[in-house]
Amino acid sequence: MRIGNMHQFTEHHRYYTFRDFSLSAVDRKMIGLIYQSMIGAFAVGLYHLLYQQVADDRVGYSELEPQRKLLLGLGLEMHERGRQELVNQASRLEAVGLLQATRLGVPDNDDVVYEYEVVKPLSPDEFFNSPHLTLLLRDKVGKHSVIALRESFYSQESDELAGAELTREDITVPFYELFRLNTQGFDPELEQALTEVAPSRQAAPKQQPAETAGMQYGEIIMRFPRNSRNRQHVERLRGNDEAMAQLNYVAYKYSLSVVDVCRLLDEDHAFSPQGELQIDELQLRGNQMFRQDRKRQDERERLYGRMESLRADNAKEGAADEMPDEVGVLAEFYMDVPAQLAGRCDIHQYNMLMRNEPHTRFIARFFKGAVPDDFIRQFDKFDLNYRMQGAVINVLIHYVFGLLDADRLNRGIIDSIANNMLVQGVETFEQAVGYVRKQLQVDQDKERRRESGNAAPAGARRNGGSAAAAKGRRKPLIPMVPETTNGAALTDEEMEEIRRLTRKLDGK
Repeated sequence: MRIGNMHQFTEHHRYYTFRDFSLSAVDRKMIGLIYQSMIGAFAVGLYHLLYQQVADDRVGYSELEPQRKLLLGLGLEMHERGRQELVNQASRLEAVGLLQATRLGVPDNDDVVYEYEVVKPLSPDEFFNSPHLTLLLRDKVGKHSVIALRESFYSQESDELAGAELTREDITVPFYELFRLNTQGFDPELEQALTEVAPSRQAAPKQQPAETAGMQYGEIIMRFPRNSRNRQHVERLRGNDEAMAQLNYVAYKYSLSVVDVCRLLDEDHAFSPQGELQIDELQLRGNQMFRQDRKRQDERERLYGRMESLRADNAKEGAADEMPDEVGVLAEFYMDVPAQLAGRCDIHQYNMLMRNEPHTRFIARFFKGAVPDDFIRQFDKFDLNYRMQGAVINVLIHYVFGLLDADRLNRGIIDSIANNMLVQGVETFEQAVGYVRKQLQVDQDKERRRESGNAAPAGARRNGGSAAAAKGRRKPLIPMVPETTNGAALTDEEMEEIRRLTRKLDGK
């Protein structure tokens, strides 16, 4: 409980409790053995005191009463220290999920009322599947005690059944096979009466995961082949909410239909020999199916795009003098003519072609013969799937084929540049030109740094002594005697003296 001022939480303030459940034997055992070990007996006593405010055979609200009743029931004094102890114990219950406290205030009144909603304890499965609660219990009682506590909540299966491989067949009779309701006997008075006596506060519904395809067991079993050897395993999915949730998640993740899911379940290794759903195998097969469907969808879109372009070309040929207006290019956005097209057009003609010509014709200007199919499919993908503008694609072609080195040219580089342009939101010719110029500047800076790095050792040798001193080098560099080309030539006597000294030093 977050109480900023203890004067807002006194024994005179009123409270009420609410619960929509009743404790079972397993719930009481969970509270006595599990929760009490984590939060202490005092907090558990507060939980039982709040629970008993409503009769054990009823659910709903308790009467409005002052908090003096809680303090007296817990044996606390009517002062600030006693109220602080009540807040601390309630906070322990809230931390482990057994209590929710709310402060209710009337807009035109300073008086507040406290609501204590008692929450049902978790079942053994839910508790031990919660990592934070399990770790807290381990810190309180130890690892071996946690294992013993978990085993105390389960009755083990007999050895005869546990060791045998049994086939499971669901023979449960559904409701509508046994009972027939009179659909014509609608009773409006009964419906109205049930609505009037219904509690004003309904239990919070269990949240369903949003990531689901919404497939039901009936939809799958109705389309699943009867002669499949996995039929018996699929029939066991009825009533298995966890397996159906996993199956729906895989279908949602990879956009699979009911027919696709049935096809996956009919594959080998979709189920274990014991009939358990192999979710990892299903995800692998679902991912392969998703990628294949996406590839086929891309091919269809490109095919339809070519058909639409052919229809548009035919319509243009049939209509006289309906050529689209060319868009001019400002001089500040001119790009230089690449070496492949030098002499074939000037800079103005080249930029007009790059701005207005379709990419299928513009790319052909960089090849002497036919354009390779890989490049055609790749740039068609940018046009039809990525929805890039034709002028932007032409600038990309200019950058790739006209400015990049031939050694760096491959499909990966082209895809990387196109993806980078899409991420940066390049949508117009002018933005594409700015992007290319920026990349060229980055390449020039890298080349300049590389050249300066190669020239650095010579400078380091010239300043060897000072650099070594600055770096703290213990062994100084010995300066070399520079070669001198100027000065007078040696005489014959001097040369003979040098030879004599050399022979003396050599021992000859």
